[in-house]
Amino acid sequence: MSNTVPAAVFTPDLLRRLDTSGPRYTSYPTADRFHEGFGEKQYREALAARAELARHNAAPPLAVYVHIPFCESVCYYCACNKIVTRHHERALPYLAMLEREIAMHAEALGPRQRVTQLHFGGGTPTFLSDAELSRVMGVVRGAFEIADDAECSIEVDPRTATPERLSHFWSLGLNRISFGVQDFDAEVQQAVHRIQPYEQVESLMTVARRLGYQSINVDLIYGLPKQRPDNFAHTIEQVIGLAPDRIALYGYAHLPERFKPQRRIVTAELPDGAARLAMLGHAIGAFGAAGYDYIGMDHFAKPDDPLAIAKRQGKLHRNFQGYTTQPECDMLGLGVSAIGRVGAVYAQNAKTIEGYENSLGAGRFATVRGLQLSADDLMRRSMIMDIMCRGRLDFAKVKAEFGVDMPTDFAAELARLEPLAGHGLVKVGTDAVEVTPVGWYVVRAVAMAFDRYIAAAAATRASFSKIV
Repeated sequence: MSNTVPAAVFTPDLLRRLDTSGPRYTSYPTADRFHEGFGEKQYREALAARAELARHNAAPPLAVYVHIPFCESVCYYCACNKIVTRHHERALPYLAMLEREIAMHAEALGPRQRVTQLHFGGGTPTFLSDAELSRVMGVVRGAFEIADDAECSIEVDPRTATPERLSHFWSLGLNRISFGVQDFDAEVQQAVHRIQPYEQVESLMTVARRLGYQSINVDLIYGLPKQRPDNFAHTIEQVIGLAPDRIALYGYAHLPERFKPQRRIVTAELPDGAARLAMLGHAIGAFGAAGYDYIGMDHFAKPDDPLAIAKRQGKLHRNFQGYTTQPECDMLGLGVSAIGRVGAVYAQNAKTIEGYENSLGAGRFATVRGLQLSADDLMRRSMIMDIMCRGRLDFAKVKAEFGVDMPTDFAAELARLEPLAGHGLVKVGTDAVEVTPVGWYVVRAVAMAFDRYIAAAAATRASFSKIV
């Protein structure tokens, strides 16, 4: 596919059409559909159903996400659930409750469930001391069987890491690492309150490579205040020089009414849609020229990376962590605000430390909202994931799996694609919907046509990030 965004394709008319917000589809239905009518009782029932499958060796693989909510300082762009504090002792009572939550899951699911994916996110996981992280890993290993080839990753804030710490993470069995960079430009860093020199990141990446981490990822964000196509191009050049295995390039979602730290960002300093598109287009072109494969939406990987291989083989998947090589699996969300999936159920923990700790202290799971997926949800989730991961929705496959005739039963959805088809973003045939090479840049606009909830309530789009 082309390594640049053709300017002629993204006409002013198309840019106006795409000047809207939409889900990233790390799940379907999206988290805004979760409700408080789903609680601990329903979550326990889902865990019990999985435990029954496990007794017959029929349970899917298990992924575990551990949320560490603490940060030493606030980044103004951040939309994560976090607690900003320099008092590291605040982590101790939280870790005690996290250990209780892990033990409760092990009891509900049965001993030594096999885990093929483990991820520490935040917040800032490296807020924890080496001893505290060792403690958590010990509890996880005691409760679950971590597969020998499991992907075990941790998000690292370069400002809170040292070569010695990276060595310790490696000794614990963490074999993948992600560095939060966002941008190397000094003015941009100052505008978002995240100062970290290029040399600091370069040094840590050199150490991580020497230690043998299987995958090194760098996170970037375009659309931040003070960013321009020229200064962001320099950051892209610097990242290419670092040669990470994977790159995640996210578009900044400015939602100050929802996320208080973003109110410190000067709206007038944000780049407009044309500048955002220019930054995205240049990044895609530069990464492609440097040998990276465009995985889709926000991920790039070297051709020999498992993510790129999975894309070529049509085996790409998507979950709450983004694109992944992991097959359909259940995911346990551990920690405050964490989201998990068990079978046809999504569940989210309490968003406050107090609510989280009160529930676990009383012997209850901290589930406060979630969703039991309907048959229609499951069908549309399959369709949307086919679009997001493979760029193709095969009508015969849908009919074989769900017994529906796409041209007849989904005529309204296919009609919604006509404007995108007219702009060359998607092809709608008699046997399939296929995302074009240019359409991959805005693939979620294609997926949105099959989202029943967005179609029913367009106003909900305001809670999502911009498509471009």
